[in-house]
Amino acid sequence: MPSYDEVFRASTEDPEGFWLAAARGIDWDVEPVRGLDARRAPFYRWFPDGELNVCRNALDRHVEAGRGEQAALVYDSPVTGARRTYTYAELRDQVAVFAGVLAGLGVGRGDRVVVYMPMVPEAVVAMLACARIGAVHSVVFGGFAANELAVRIDDAEPKVVVATSCGIEASRVVPYKPLLDRAVELAEHKPAACVVLQRPEWTAELGARDVDWDEAVRGARPAACVSVAATDPLYILYTSGTTGRPKGVVRDSGGYAVALRWTMEAVYDVGPGEVMFTASDVGWVVGHSYIVYGPLLAGATTVLYEGKPVGTPDAGQFWRVVQEYGVKTLFTAPTAFRAIKKVDPKGEWARRYDLGSLKYLFLAGERLDPETYHWAGELLGIPVVDHWWQTETGWPIVANPVGIEAAPMKAGSPTLPLPGWDVRVLDADGEPVAPGVDGAIVVKLPMPPGALPTLWNDDERFVSSYLSTYEGFYLSGDGGHVDEDGYVFVMGRTDDVINVAGHRLSTGSMEEVLASHPSVAECAVIGVADALKGQVPRGFVVLKAGAEADPAVVEAELVQLVRDRIGAVASLKDVAVVAALPKTRSGKILRRTMRGIADGLDEPVPSTVEDAAVVEALRPVLRRG
Repeated sequence: MPSYDEVFRASTEDPEGFWLAAARGIDWDVEPVRGLDARRAPFYRWFPDGELNVCRNALDRHVEAGRGEQAALVYDSPVTGARRTYTYAELRDQVAVFAGVLAGLGVGRGDRVVVYMPMVPEAVVAMLACARIGAVHSVVFGGFAANELAVRIDDAEPKVVVATSCGIEASRVVPYKPLLDRAVELAEHKPAACVVLQRPEWTAELGARDVDWDEAVRGARPAACVSVAATDPLYILYTSGTTGRPKGVVRDSGGYAVALRWTMEAVYDVGPGEVMFTASDVGWVVGHSYIVYGPLLAGATTVLYEGKPVGTPDAGQFWRVVQEYGVKTLFTAPTAFRAIKKVDPKGEWARRYDLGSLKYLFLAGERLDPETYHWAGELLGIPVVDHWWQTETGWPIVANPVGIEAAPMKAGSPTLPLPGWDVRVLDADGEPVAPGVDGAIVVKLPMPPGALPTLWNDDERFVSSYLSTYEGFYLSGDGGHVDEDGYVFVMGRTDDVINVAGHRLSTGSMEEVLASHPSVAECAVIGVADALKGQVPRGFVVLKAGAEADPAVVEAELVQLVRDRIGAVASLKDVAVVAALPKTRSGKILRRTMRGIADGLDEPVPSTVEDAAVVEALRPVLRRG
């Protein structure tokens, strides 16, 4: 086996040759001869002359290779008690039939389908059914409120929405259908149909636009795979927590399939017949890449888990799943392990199960703190692999490539740039910084296959958001440094996006909601360090002069307002009415200063402050909690 250095060098010296070789791991209807199309740079396209079907690569080809009876998808739902295993042949057949349902509703190549579902097998079926007929799916996380769903419907303009009647939390049932109905009412674009999967925990009333999933499936004819261009979109995934016009990350078909198939072996060391348990959600990029597409493209078995790390019903559920299904690779967010550690600090639940099959624990979605890293490693006695990537990139940028050559680990670092990613750290002037010096983490263009080629219907915003700060580089929005050994250290976001339990949420969008309250004059939302969730948002509002509202009432109303407009996923539970917000002389709110004080740092008051007394008055409020 070649070393990491050899593989990385090959990916940088001859990226086209490297990725064309990787493309041989995929079945093509028209095999690509060209690797990279740079004619419209910075809008790079991979495998421009290739044609394929991603669903065929994920399902049909494994059946045709004689492995139709192998487990493809394991559904495990401690919140309902349901468990079911789908073989590759069974999953292919169900996907083909639901693809026929969509086709019967007028969905064809290039049409969009919004999927608004929790962690149920039908969500995977719907995604793959879209891929089967060349449609573009856009999964919206079930925790989002009707307004958030509505703006995504307006942006994607789907022909069909696929939803469930409800979602199920640890202690309650959450009706989805009323949220869908309200979203369709709010949206300017009206889908032609809404296919609704009725769950026994809560049955929805169906209207004229609605189609019952079970009835539709009974009368549908299976649909065949439709060949699409490698550059055709497979899905749109909206970045979390935005209001106004959302930012739709586009994922192409060919580059994504090639990259994910390659990472399954090179990064996660998972091959045909082996079991990967990714404890995330299909509404996030991790769920797209490593619950659905990655494991199935590799011919592995993927676990779809509908539950929490704790409380459904206990802190041993991850370990039970590992034992029952022989999991080799477990992938989740650090917040899940912090939750387990909080409930079971001595790891007693883990010792009740046979974890002999488990070889790796991968953690991503937020910064992995050294304490959690060491606790997990000591508990499990296996490599704990921190890795860093984003919705935009589709797969890891920095990781320990255990399938190629495992590198020594350093707590606090996701290790080394993966082949294909030319990672740099630049200062404000675009100059490289010295090892160990913090700056903006960027990626030299072109990015490898699988990364976003643009934003949905918004090339201009793609350039302005990611490519305009440093010419020739993708701006990750994260800051950090690279040490003298080439290890990358990601220290946090450089913009107004905070990371709550692995969910990227815009503080700006929460501020928009707070500012809409009739009593609020101005406001600020900051992300504050939290031992369990990584960060949590805290809001600070100044009431309008003469406002007679009770501050406690306003605070409660604002918390509810954010929940209604953005959804419970926003987790904004702490809003304080204050006399004034600290600002610079130019009127900019000193959010960084506020965040530092709230995090317990000895944050200096900048010389540009308009009134230092405002900072001092706010200090005890910021330090509270």
